[in-house]
Amino acid sequence: MNRLVIQTMLSRLILGAGLVLLLPLALSLWYWGPVISFLIPIALSILLYFLLHKKEISPNTSLTPREGTAITALAWLSVSILYSLPFVLSGTLSPLDGLVETVSGITGTGATVIEDLTLLPPSLLFFRSLSHWLGGIGIIVIFVALFPQAGRGSTRMVNAESTGPTVSKTLPKIRETARSLFIVYAVFTATCTVILLFWGMSPLEALNHSMSTIATGGFSTKNESIAFYHSPALELILIFFMIISSANFGIYVEAWKRGPRIIWKDTEFRVYLSLVLGGTLLMTFSLVTQGNMEIEWALRETLFHAASLSSTTGFVAADFDLWPSATKLILMTLIIIGGCGGSTSGGLKVIRLILLIKSFRSLLTRHIHPRAVSRVHVGRENFSQETVLSVLSFFFIYMSLSFLWAFCFMIDGIAFTDGLGLAFTTMSNAGPAFGQFGATCTYAALPPFSKIIACCSMLFGRLESITLLAVFIPSFWRKSGW
Repeated sequence: MNRLVIQTMLSRLILGAGLVLLLPLALSLWYWGPVISFLIPIALSILLYFLLHKKEISPNTSLTPREGTAITALAWLSVSILYSLPFVLSGTLSPLDGLVETVSGITGTGATVIEDLTLLPPSLLFFRSLSHWLGGIGIIVIFVALFPQAGRGSTRMVNAESTGPTVSKTLPKIRETARSLFIVYAVFTATCTVILLFWGMSPLEALNHSMSTIATGGFSTKNESIAFYHSPALELILIFFMIISSANFGIYVEAWKRGPRIIWKDTEFRVYLSLVLGGTLLMTFSLVTQGNMEIEWALRETLFHAASLSSTTGFVAADFDLWPSATKLILMTLIIIGGCGGSTSGGLKVIRLILLIKSFRSLLTRHIHPRAVSRVHVGRENFSQETVLSVLSFFFIYMSLSFLWAFCFMIDGIAFTDGLGLAFTTMSNAGPAFGQFGATCTYAALPPFSKIIACCSMLFGRLESITLLAVFIPSFWRKSGW
């Protein structure tokens, strides 16, 4: 492991993250908001750049898997701390609460510890949504797309940050791939912003909500989230963008080159749409029969929350904590599954669910016909046994960590159902849970230890566990290879 290369790449990422703060700083100057709160972290990022930057990296440099993993893990931890400073220096939050808010932002969880958003200046509201937008597609992806990077070595960092096994074909060069994904991401954000402007939002409101929507994050500028607006039209707009942001962004790149039919041919996306539709119909039936709700109203509320929570955006248009138990179980299932691999959403990912089901069916087939040769495929794509094994391993790690976080919450005094819901919703980066931390609540009531655990859960969930677990292996940091 070349530690000088790690330091240099990390210094570039920190500098890039610091320069991004010039955007909220400009907004703060315009609205006469807190200036020092952004100037200090910008200056700190520049200082760290000069302290850590040790050597120039050749464009032909290829990072090892360990180096790529180390850079990605350290970058996310460093940016989390750096981005907590504006909240702390402005006097808005304590250091621990500032870290929770920041980690929730960049991981796209969308849970907040701020109980009254009306007290925040526009620059901090914008900064919260901007953190969503940066973390949504990935800090590394944006870095590779826009800034100088280490040639072939960038692939290791992007892979360490990417979410889920994907079936779409990427472009030959990693920088070209990153740029294409970033362009799609930016176009979706701009389109959503324009539509929200036409709907009637102010420019800052529209930009904030579009960044939160496309990043499937969930931060709003209103305490009541989307429920503040009481608008079916707005909910339909957000449903559309939440759903398209839950698809693998790689298929949009392919669709640009080969036609829009590619999108519908994607098996994973079709299964995801089926899950949203199925969850909506089941919850509507439950609300009509058990909650005595009119079918039109029930359909509207369940469709919005099926899209919001399956995409792990976490926008709230009604207090679903008051719904029957069956609907809450369906919502939790959608939260755990999440969106598609290669999207901005969290959770297990639909592609992994498909592979799990197919691998279990393959095991049953081999039990009945021991000599049979079975292959696991999704659509026209065949998946190797190594990929299937990694999916099974990930499922075990995901469930194990979720129950570990739940146990930690419970020993800190949180009720059983609340702790379990909190563990899964943070691990899936969804945001709202149930009970004390439900749709209309914040994370402000979490005890200090539980806030630390929530940060760990959100980071492990966003980086899909393996990247962060690897750095805790003692041999990972040894100079000799594995």
